[in-house]
Amino acid sequence: MSGRTPRLRRVRRFVPSGRITKGATPKVVALGGGMGLSASLTALRRITGDLTAVVTVADDGGSSGRLRDELGVLPPGDLRKALAALCGDDDWGQTWSRVIQHRFQSEGELHDHAVGNLLIVALWEQLGDHVQALDLVGKLLGAHGRVLPMSAVPLELQAQVRGHESGRPDAITTVRGQATVALTRGEVQSVHVVPEDPPAVPEAVAAVRDADWVVLGPGSWFSSVIPHLLVPELREALEETKARKVLSLNLAPQPGETDGFSPQRHLEVLARHAPKLAFDVVLADKAAVPDIEGLTVAAKQLVGSEVELAAVAAQGDDARSSAGGAPDRHDPELLAAAYDRIFRMHGRIGPWR
Repeated sequence: MSGRTPRLRRVRRFVPSGRITKGATPKVVALGGGMGLSASLTALRRITGDLTAVVTVADDGGSSGRLRDELGVLPPGDLRKALAALCGDDDWGQTWSRVIQHRFQSEGELHDHAVGNLLIVALWEQLGDHVQALDLVGKLLGAHGRVLPMSAVPLELQAQVRGHESGRPDAITTVRGQATVALTRGEVQSVHVVPEDPPAVPEAVAAVRDADWVVLGPGSWFSSVIPHLLVPELREALEETKARKVLSLNLAPQPGETDGFSPQRHLEVLARHAPKLAFDVVLADKAAVPDIEGLTVAAKQLVGSEVELAAVAAQGDDARSSAGGAPDRHDPELLAAAYDRIFRMHGRIGPWR
């Protein structure tokens, strides 16, 4: 494999009818982390040739947490997942996607480390530059887009949680660490990051300001979506960019973190953390919205947007069900079609620049 280089792909545009046409495509920036961001990226790479992922850096669990603790680096796990999602559907892309996602199984220190995490950290140490290293990994994989960390320093997520302590249902407790927040038994009231006011990666800020479209979500609301709003330069870029913005809602509440949350509640907590941030469209799966009128009113009042309902959940064997039985895996083709429709209906008239 050493003498082989990835084949350059032509920039193509996904069309819901199934036709693929050449031509200019919008500059799209997707923000988030974990499997939610991966779902967006897998869809978006089908419809644009100019795609940038901006990824959270607060993960402190598993392989990422161990590398972060031992080496003092940014947690690489969510960055790795984003790179894997940007791999193409050809043999080259799918092979590398599987390789970087592969986890070692052993009785020793390598157990559960992901190959991609080790590769990313090795290049960080070799090059001394987060962005350059991630660009190089993307080039190796033939990734259909760019991956950037949201901040240049590892962050600790802290949450104010009601009812986290057993026997004290009304007590407010500070819960530390993304992995702990994601699985809290209580109700998350708010989140913040340490250090406060962390520096943003300049390339991430520039990408948001220069985008045609920005997509935030889906993903773990308090641990993958809202953290982007806690980096001042990035939040300001989101507020001030001339790009149109989509807020992509989850298919189901996340056990622990957002148990019992309605779609409207998701908007409420986001608006509380970034009251000046407005969106053009809130995208939701129509089967996941029990109160369409309530969501429509909340979207207009809280984030200044209209609601776009679409069937974007995987069905049948492709759907992974949550504890409540609701599907919580996006179908890449359906999500791509929904994004494409939004970009066409709410975007510019005429070709993209």
